[in-house]
Amino acid sequence: MAEHRTMQRDALLDAARALLSEGGTEALTFPALAERTGLARSSVYEYFRSRAAVVEELCAVDFPVWAAEVSAAMEAADAAEGKIEAYVRRQLDLVGDRRHRAVVTIAAGELDAGAREKIRAAHGGLVAILVDALSELGHGEPRLTAMLLQGIVDAAVRRLELGAAEDPDLITRAAVSMALHGAAPTA
Repeated sequence: MAEHRTMQRDALLDAARALLSEGGTEALTFPALAERTGLARSSVYEYFRSRAAVVEELCAVDFPVWAAEVSAAMEAADAAEGKIEAYVRRQLDLVGDRRHRAVVTIAAGELDAGAREKIRAAHGGLVAILVDALSELGHGEPRLTAMLLQGIVDAAVRRLELGAAEDPDLITRAAVSMALHGAAPTA
């Protein structure tokens, strides 16, 4: 019985990811979840009390996986600059991943305070893995620098998500350059 509930919950989360990535927060409804999973609408309420509860669970499940992928990419780099580049590149590589699209959609939507706090906490964990590399480079304010660097990543994610006129590789290269060299022109 417990295994069946876990499988149903996982199916509901997968359906929620698909709905969010396809149609935004408006698409994430209990009737749509029920239709995608073949459950009765009332059965969806047995797993989640509200849409916000679905969102909170997605963040709890998906953000650690995403952060682990970014962390692994950073650990594979030798020098601090390589770690920073890996931090930026891996996050931008994940833009096409359904988990990422769902989290971006969630972050852009109207959520209750509990869901927003879970997103902020998970995001803070992602930024925290950058602080050591910045400290190694000698930044006097590595936490602040990490937050500002994440702002560059967030802006690049928005450009990629919007299907901006620029080539995605150009957006990634520009974000990496800004992260490593600020606004100085590149050769």
